Amino acid sequence: ILNYDIMARFRRRTCIILLLFILFICSIMMALKTLRPDRAGFGDPFGLGLLPELQQRTVLLDSKQNLLNRAQGDTVTRVSNLHNIAVNTMKSSMSPVKKLEVELSSPNYNFHIFYYTWYGNPQFDGKYIHWNHPLLPHWDPKIANNYPKGRHNPPEDIGANFYPELGSYSSKDPAVIEAHMKQMRSASTGVIVLSWYPPGMADENGEPTDDLVPVVLDYAHKYSLKVTFHIEPYKDRDDRSMYHNVKYIIDKYGSHPAFYRHKTSTGRLLPMFYVYDSYVTIPEIWANLLTVSGSQSIRNTPYDALFIALLVEERHKHDIHRSGFDGMYTYFATNGFSYGSSHHNWASLKAFCDSNNLMFIPSVGPGYIDTSIRPWNNHNTRNRVNGKYYETAFSAALLVRPEIISITSFNEWHEGTQIEKAVPKRTGQVVYLDYKPHKPNVYLELTQKWSEKYRKEQEQWLM
Repeated sequence: ILNYDIMARFRRRTCIILLLFILFICSIMMALKTLRPDRAGFGDPFGLGLLPELQQRTVLLDSKQNLLNRAQGDTVTRVSNLHNIAVNTMKSSMSPVKKLEVELSSPNYNFHIFYYTWYGNPQFDGKYIHWNHPLLPHWDPKIANNYPKGRHNPPEDIGANFYPELGSYSSKDPAVIEAHMKQMRSASTGVIVLSWYPPGMADENGEPTDDLVPVVLDYAHKYSLKVTFHIEPYKDRDDRSMYHNVKYIIDKYGSHPAFYRHKTSTGRLLPMFYVYDSYVTIPEIWANLLTVSGSQSIRNTPYDALFIALLVEERHKHDIHRSGFDGMYTYFATNGFSYGSSHHNWASLKAFCDSNNLMFIPSVGPGYIDTSIRPWNNHNTRNRVNGKYYETAFSAALLVRPEIISITSFNEWHEGTQIEKAVPKRTGQVVYLDYKPHKPNVYLELTQKWSEKYRKEQEQWLM
C-alpha cells in the first residue's frame, strides 16, 4: 500500500510539472509571436527576403491580395485610364514645373540613367512588342536542347523576371512616359540616356522608335530632366553613318531645352553620345571620325561632341584611346561578368583615364537576372539582396570619384536591371520576383539617397 501511495504521488507530481512546462512553452510562443514583424506571413522569417527562391514561395502564400489584384488587373484598361488622366492634366496644368520643384528632389545631372522605349501593347501599337520576347537559344546546340523554346505570351506572361507596376505598357503612351519621367526625377537622376537607332531601324525584336524622341524630350523638360543618346549597334555602323547620325540628332533635337550638353573642363558645352558595342568597330574606323586628322573628322565642327565608348575587356581601354573617344563606360550591372563591370577594376580604369585625359563613367545596377529570355544564363544572375547589391555598386563607384555615374537601368526589364516600380505577381506557373519586403519604389529611393551622398562627397573632392 505504501509503495502504491508513493507511486501515485510521483505520477501526480510528474503530471503537474509537465503541465507547468507546457504552460511555460505556450507563454514563450505567445511572447515571440508579438515580436514578429507585421509584414511577416506564414513561412516568412526575418531573413527570407535575402533569397529570391524563398521570395517566390512567399508570394504564393502572401495574404495581401490587394497588391496581387492590382498587378493582375486589366492592363489595357489601366493604361488607358493613365493616358486620359495624363492628357487632362497636361491640358489643365498652367505651371506644372513650379509645383514639381516643390514635390520632387532636385535633378543630379551627373547621374545618367539608361532608358528604353522599345515596349508596345495592342492598345497603342496593335500588338505586343518586346514583352513577348522570344527565349533565346544557347549557342551550343547540346545545351540549347535542354531548355524551353518559344515566346512569352503577354500580358500575364512577359519576357522578364519582375513585373512592372504599370503592367505590359506601351512606350508610346504619353501617360507612361510621364510616369517614367516622374519616377526618374523622384530618384534625383538628371540625364536620361535614351536607347536610339537611326530612323527606320530597330533591334531584332522591336520597331523603330525615333519618332518618340520629341515626346520624351517634352516630358523630360517638364520634369527638368535632360536627354542624351545611347547609340545602339546597327547593320553597317561605321564612321560615315555615325557622322550622319550625330548630324541628324543635333540638327533635329539639339535646339530642344531638354537636349543634354556637358560642360567640359575647358568650359565648352558639348553634346554627349554613349556608343554601345563600340569595340565591334576597329579603332582605325573610329579614328576617321573622332580624331582631328581623320578623314570623316567631326572635331572642331558644329557637330563636335563627347563620345563615350563601352569598355568590356581590359585591352579595350587602349583601343578606346587610339580611336579618339572622350571617355568610357562599363554598362553591365553584373559585377564580375566582364573586366569593365568588375568593381575592383574601377580604380585602375579611372587612373588610366586620368592619365590619358579621358572620362571614366562607371555603371551601377541593382542586380541582374535574364533567365526569362536566356533560361541557360543562371550563372550570371546577381541577386538584389534587398538593395544591398545596388548600394555596394554605388559605394564602389564613389570610391573612384567619377565625374559622372551611369545607372543600368531604368527599365531594361529583360535583364532584370530595372529600378522602375515593380509589383508582386503570380499567374499560372509563373511567379515573378519582386522588391518585397520593400515598396515598389525602393530602388528609386535608394538612387535618390546615393545621389545626395554623391553630391556631398563631390563637394569634398573639389575642395
